[in-house]
Amino acid sequence: MTTVPSPSPRDRALGRGVSILIPQTGSGAVPAAEQAAATLAALEMVPTQAGLLQAAAVLLEEWARVSEDEAERAAAGTTAALLRRTLDGRE
Repeated sequence: MTTVPSPSPRDRALGRGVSILIPQTGSGAVPAAEQAAATLAALEMVPTQAGLLQAAAVLLEEWARVSEDEAERAAAGTTAALLRRTLDGRE
């Protein structure tokens, strides 16, 4: 029988931090758009490929265009604009 080692105190603290940033789903869960907005706001700098940001911006712009929920449209549009500004300001 294989046993799984318990996580280190650092790993447990990191896990708690992530769960605070990205609430778990369930009854009374925070909508996905709010989770994403909160997560993006908490991140200062994370290296990533420009193509990923471009694709995400396109998807968010489309979501902002077709969503029937005003809060979702606003969150998607704001996030897409932030991604576009990040892409425009890269070196």
